[in-house]
Amino acid sequence: MQQFKEALVNNLIQPQSLDLECAVLGAMIVDNKGLDEALMIIRNPLVFYKQEHQHIFIAIQKLNDRGNPVDLLTLSNELKSMKQLENIGGDYYLISLTQSISSSAHIDFHSRILLQKYIKRKIIMFNSGITALCYDDSTDVFDLLDRWQKEFDNVNDLTSRGRHTVSFKDALTHLREEIEVLSSNKDEVQLVGKTTGFKRTDKHTGGYRNQNLIIIAARPGMGKTSKVLKTIVENVKRGVPVGMISLEMSIHELTARIVAIDTHFHLKQLLKTGFEKLSYFRSFDKDKQRMENYKLIVDDGGTSDITEIVIMAKMWKRVHKIEMLVIDYIQLLGDKSVKGNREAEVASISRRLKMLAKELDIPVIALSQLSRAVETRGGSKRPLLSDLRESGAIEQDADIIEFIYRPEYYKLDITEEDYEAESQKYCVRLGANSEIIYAKYRGGSTGTALLKWVGDKTKFIDVEDDNDTVDYIDSVKHPIPLGDPLTVFDRD
Repeated sequence: MQQFKEALVNNLIQPQSLDLECAVLGAMIVDNKGLDEALMIIRNPLVFYKQEHQHIFIAIQKLNDRGNPVDLLTLSNELKSMKQLENIGGDYYLISLTQSISSSAHIDFHSRILLQKYIKRKIIMFNSGITALCYDDSTDVFDLLDRWQKEFDNVNDLTSRGRHTVSFKDALTHLREEIEVLSSNKDEVQLVGKTTGFKRTDKHTGGYRNQNLIIIAARPGMGKTSKVLKTIVENVKRGVPVGMISLEMSIHELTARIVAIDTHFHLKQLLKTGFEKLSYFRSFDKDKQRMENYKLIVDDGGTSDITEIVIMAKMWKRVHKIEMLVIDYIQLLGDKSVKGNREAEVASISRRLKMLAKELDIPVIALSQLSRAVETRGGSKRPLLSDLRESGAIEQDADIIEFIYRPEYYKLDITEEDYEAESQKYCVRLGANSEIIYAKYRGGSTGTALLKWVGDKTKFIDVEDDNDTVDYIDSVKHPIPLGDPLTVFDRD
């Protein structure tokens, strides 16, 4: 196999630029500013194609890491200690490097060209290796995909270096722009992210932001999929492309649920009884024509390996330009690259989902099951962070953790809960029968939003409130009247 790789690689001249390598090394020697700029871009000596240049770069790195100055004398001494001075051509070659340039101007541009050449060489090498493995009948195709993905991610990390570097001045400007959006109209919900699908949860979060990992957790049958489908519907109605990976429900069932959420039809009509009147078919066809324009991509093929899902999500981002990814649900995922217990596997999965959100610059929403411990507790049975199944890493990696809580699920009457009198009054007046509990919110405060569950349509809706004076309860016992969307962040 190694001979096959070498044959593929050696038939053509590798991507390289020796003149630029000399120019970059010379600039690093004669100018400290050029040294700093180059080291921000080039971290690996293999970026240099010529082996002698690799040794020189390693010597420069060592001097810089120790805080020593880099010049002809110090560099010569460092190469001597490495027993590489004669191998690189001696002091004469070092002097020739400095004479080939007049300043460090454009060193950042030249360094990025060298990095691009190196990336091309890396791609050639790992693709030739993968190709060789494809000819080996003993190679497992999923191991092959996993190896390809890891190699691709390693190369992709090289291209991303520095792309998220932002000056504090620019960061302050961006923050002011977001504050202007939030402050522009206190009578309407202003979003700095993708809509959650509900007025009150939008006010709480400002929407789901790019690069965030959102976990929506609840016991089975509590309404996790229904809530996230409402989020999907409200986003695709706004023209936002969404990708969904369903490991539990078929596309047929998901489609029926989406129609029930976005129309007046009941789920029972769509999946069990059908329509009794011809007028219902005309109404359905009208809704169908409207919904056909939704930019929603769904996969229900049972793909459960996180590596395959990462590959699929990147493809969707490239081809379909998705701006949100939904995964239903996290406990059905696996990671073949992790050899150990299930907790370590889930930790790896949650971390890769967070990194995927950052790389694609989109919100990633993953549904999660809760452990049965919540049902064995007495009292109201509201979920806690400790109820997340299988791994505390989910709590660590997530930016937002939402719990869905419906008292009727446990045969509890919400009016008989241990709310204080004011909280009870608000819940009854609003017609709420469900709570969205923000147990973790990295970008704001925790709290609870009230919604209404409509069982025959298996969907959540915003509760009606004529006075619209209360949108949240800060905890189950401390309601906080809110005057505007920003007040939620000012709680003690």
